[in-house]
Amino acid sequence: MTGRLNSAQPFAIGLFRIVVGLLFACHGAASLFGVLGGAMGSDGGTIPAGTWPGWYAAVIQLVGGTLVALGLGTRAAAFISSGSMAYAYFDVHQSAALWPIQNGGELSALFSWSFLLLVFTGSGAFGLDRLLAGRSAAAEESKPASEPVAV
Repeated sequence: MTGRLNSAQPFAIGLFRIVVGLLFACHGAASLFGVLGGAMGSDGGTIPAGTWPGWYAAVIQLVGGTLVALGLGTRAAAFISSGSMAYAYFDVHQSAALWPIQNGGELSALFSWSFLLLVFTGSGAFGLDRLLAGRSAAAEESKPASEPVAV
């Protein structure tokens, strides 16, 4: 059983990455464009452009979530996204209470730890990172030797 589960690990990580990235991107799209119910607490509105930290967090959510969902630059995008959510938890939520269940920071904590996990696991299956890495490896192998051949 362990062997089968281990062989499915890249696929499980890939699906996890896609779901977490899409959910994160949806938060950014809601805050920036007013779709999907709009920004939280705004009655379907958006966050005014350039306001700190909400607008910048929404940009990180949209861009980072999209990159993670696509599996493109997964580790870097996940690292920045994880840091953004850690900041949200400690700056916005923890001042209200210590535990996430008390201060409303469960989502920030879950996103932060989920993205941190992806920093260490990489994109898994189905990611553009793997596709591009495969293409560059194939291109490297097909390059002609740059050194002259001695006769």
